[in-house]
Amino acid sequence: MLDEGYIKYESHWTPGPASHVTAARDLEFWRRPLYEAQLIGEYKEHGIGYGNISVRRGSSGLFLISGTQTGHLPVTDERHYSLVTDCDIRANTVRCSGPIQASSEAMTHAAIYALSGTIGAIVHAHSAELWQRHLGKLPTTDADVAYGTPEMAQELERLYRMEGLCDSGIAVLAGHDDGLVSFGTTMEEAATRMLNLARPG
Repeated sequence: MLDEGYIKYESHWTPGPASHVTAARDLEFWRRPLYEAQLIGEYKEHGIGYGNISVRRGSSGLFLISGTQTGHLPVTDERHYSLVTDCDIRANTVRCSGPIQASSEAMTHAAIYALSGTIGAIVHAHSAELWQRHLGKLPTTDADVAYGTPEMAQELERLYRMEGLCDSGIAVLAGHDDGLVSFGTTMEEAATRMLNLARPG
């Protein structure tokens, strides 16, 4: 069942001007090859975008993330990114500001950042072929755990502490058809991990 793109948390969005413009441009630099590889894009038959990226901003839990339903855009700029200013995983609430609401995956991104202060950037991609090939081989979430939920935060922590996610930096989301996530200290590292996974051979 396709439930991509729907915000499952309680969103508190403060509309405003774009911020962290340089960071948004860096995100776009690495988003482009991900888009060209169809790891970010749109399910055209449903008109629903998929895939998103984010980068940590400072040490207080802030991060800049692609806005909801921007996956279909071939090019993005600072207008297409939202600053997440607070995330309460237990209460299932996200606060964000900027010209657009944060991605439906903001809760999952926040959960990954909470795993370690060394995690500086995250890619959430979609690929049916990669998902099927690496399901159960790379660290894989429980199939009963849905994306964008507090339960996903707990599941990612389990993988990070016990199932090798700390070392691999990439996971398969079994309960989120076609979904994979990668992370790294920088956006270059996070994006390269996903792009390398998609390369033939």
